[in-house]
Amino acid sequence: MTQEQVQEFEVQTLRLPAIAIRGLVMFPKMVLHFDVVRQKSIVALNRAMQGNQKIFLVTQKDSKIENPKKEDLYTVGVVAKVKQLLKAQGDVVRVVVEGLYRARMCELISDDPFYEVMCEELPMLPVEEDKKMTVDAYIRVVKDLFEEYCYYAPKMPKDLVVNIIGSEDPIFISEYLTQNLGFSLKDKQIILEESNIRKRLETLSSLLRHENEILSIERSIAERVKDQVDRNQKEYYLREQLKAIHAELGEEEDSDTEIEKYRQKLKEINPNEETQQKLNEEINKLSKMAFNSQEAMVSRNYLDTVFSLPWNQLTEDHLDVNAAKEQLDADHYGLQKVKERILEIMAVRKLQPDIKGQIICLVGPPGVGKTSIAKSIAAAMGRKYVRMSLGGVRDEADIRGHRKTYLGAMPGRIVSAVKQAGSMNPLMLLDEIDKLGSDFKGDPSSALLEVLDSEQNFAFRDHYLEIPLDLSNILFFATANDPSTIPAPLYDRMEIINLSSYTREEKFQIAKRHLVPKQVKRHGLNGRTCRFYDEAIYSLIDHYVREAGVRTLEREIASVCRKSAKMIVAGEKKSCHISEKMLETMLGPEKYKDDELQKENLVGVVNGLAWTSVGGEILQAEVAVVDGNGKLELTGSLGDVMKESAKAAITCVRGLCTQYGINPDFYKTKDIHIHFPEGAVPKDGPSAGVTMTTALVSALSGIPVRYDVAMTGEITLRGRVLPIGGLKEKTMAAYRNGMKTVIIPQANEPDLYEVDPVVKENVTFVTAKEIDTVLKTALLPMPKMCPQNPMSEDKNESMQIVESVVSEPVCVNVSKV
Repeated sequence: MTQEQVQEFEVQTLRLPAIAIRGLVMFPKMVLHFDVVRQKSIVALNRAMQGNQKIFLVTQKDSKIENPKKEDLYTVGVVAKVKQLLKAQGDVVRVVVEGLYRARMCELISDDPFYEVMCEELPMLPVEEDKKMTVDAYIRVVKDLFEEYCYYAPKMPKDLVVNIIGSEDPIFISEYLTQNLGFSLKDKQIILEESNIRKRLETLSSLLRHENEILSIERSIAERVKDQVDRNQKEYYLREQLKAIHAELGEEEDSDTEIEKYRQKLKEINPNEETQQKLNEEINKLSKMAFNSQEAMVSRNYLDTVFSLPWNQLTEDHLDVNAAKEQLDADHYGLQKVKERILEIMAVRKLQPDIKGQIICLVGPPGVGKTSIAKSIAAAMGRKYVRMSLGGVRDEADIRGHRKTYLGAMPGRIVSAVKQAGSMNPLMLLDEIDKLGSDFKGDPSSALLEVLDSEQNFAFRDHYLEIPLDLSNILFFATANDPSTIPAPLYDRMEIINLSSYTREEKFQIAKRHLVPKQVKRHGLNGRTCRFYDEAIYSLIDHYVREAGVRTLEREIASVCRKSAKMIVAGEKKSCHISEKMLETMLGPEKYKDDELQKENLVGVVNGLAWTSVGGEILQAEVAVVDGNGKLELTGSLGDVMKESAKAAITCVRGLCTQYGINPDFYKTKDIHIHFPEGAVPKDGPSAGVTMTTALVSALSGIPVRYDVAMTGEITLRGRVLPIGGLKEKTMAAYRNGMKTVIIPQANEPDLYEVDPVVKENVTFVTAKEIDTVLKTALLPMPKMCPQNPMSEDKNESMQIVESVVSEPVCVNVSKV
């Protein structure tokens, strides 16, 4: 631009609010509708409406930037006039603007609370006299290229074509055409910024030529695709003619052979009338279809799936109860409830072969052998075994299948499992049935209601098969960790067998009989090169694992075997005899220490018993009594039920004041603090009631508690001892910690049947119906006192011991229980 040309135009500098627009470029004389969402832009619009309605519109370089800075904006934009503002849904404002003239942003004055800029008008350079013919030539070139563009894009708006062809204004053509064609944002901005009309038309012609080349290639591709489709249609027509010719000549086709094979398979399976009719219709339909058509493929896949099922194929049950018992005992230690139930099934089936409807659910913590026992049961009964994992299944179609009209349809998991088993009477394990989910696709647990109902599953209908399938001969086993998550209707259809966590002795026997030989063999060792002593196995169980099952124990045994193999291969040892001392060298320091219980009779300290998911534990209760005003403090992460048991225990103790020389006003004059150690571990349940009552009586009366006595039971306000759960695990914990006497509720006496024999031999059990029995057993012989009360407020009064009264507890001869 020459100095004379610059002086010809009077540059106008304005201070205007600005909007950074995304995804489009504004041109002069252009009317634009767009939505404004950003708060800065809305404030800028409001400021413009308060003034002369002018606003500076500039395109941002990257549309993804939410709050662009000056360097994120182009410098050339358009000064526009706001024509209309409309409030849309939410905070959106719909605006109509008309471009006035180009302008250059000189300075970004402010970007908060809205963009405000100093901008100057940017007029187009005048066309020099000797360049006018060149501009006219470019106009013709642009129009010719635009006509070619319209040929490739025939849906071009009529108004656009008329306005371009009928105009001779180079500025209008360049801006109007650029505005309405699908050029990139960057290319549109280049044309907007160009002040030389000749160069602008040159750039526009290059862009049009490039677009025309792309459209030409797209058109040729579309024509080739159309030719291919026409060719396929021609092939189909010729194949139909060929089929008619073969029919006239009486020649046999592959399709006819295939139809005959399907009819032969239908005769072999000999289905019921409904199934026969359905499959005949499907075969007849297939015979009338084109061999390579999509519908024929769907029908063929359906028939292949149906005929691949093991129709009428049943395995013969092995009903020798004694042989089955030996095999189950050899495969698994313990799990007596499950084994007994299976032997009962076999015995009944031997007497009544037609009995159906055995659906059993094994409930227990992880790692106790629920899945593996099902496989052993299948082997003992001589049935095929198939496992179906239900964890995370959320779609009903996973159980019932998809209707075959859908693309890629397939049968559900039940039908697939029967096909996999190759028998109509396998043992089918529904693993993790408690982890079924549900969403908008349906509830798979509801779909299982028909499967697990012996009154309905003789005619189970899969959505894909659409014919009845007899599932009544299948022996269903399910496994679950948490039965509370199983829907009630589904839970009601199953016989629940609860498997508790393994005791210490059970873990030892399982490790010695099964895990150690299995891992020794797996790691290339034998009984001579690697041997585990009993104390080493006990040490592994006590100090290196804490679990309900034996999975972690097996991993630790495998780790010892690997280290033994390494030492033998390295030449360090010829054989490894694993002792308790060697474990620390191989596995590091003990991860879990034995409970350090004090071996002396203390006041206010009582051994309680608790059940956890990994076995039983000793839970000591400590009570401290200090002068105060009757406050009760409960610590040790206690739950609501346990706190209520503590309050019930205090009320119960108030009724025992006279009997044990306790000040009747202790609940007014003394502060009582009940604490259960390991405060970080949450504790709850009512079974610590008798423990807290005994500790309170001991602390208030000053009578020590025997350190070798443990107890469990719920307490009432009147001193009755109510039954509890988890007795097997609790008694094992008492035995493991050296308790000589265990006090249990009298109502739990039948549960002693399930207690481990080694515990019965070494622990004396006392059954208690009232709290008096508990106190007589746990407290040391109570001294008889003078009238002076040991809990008197007068500290000068002293307790005088006259004589000791020894009370004998009521014991149970465990060997006869």
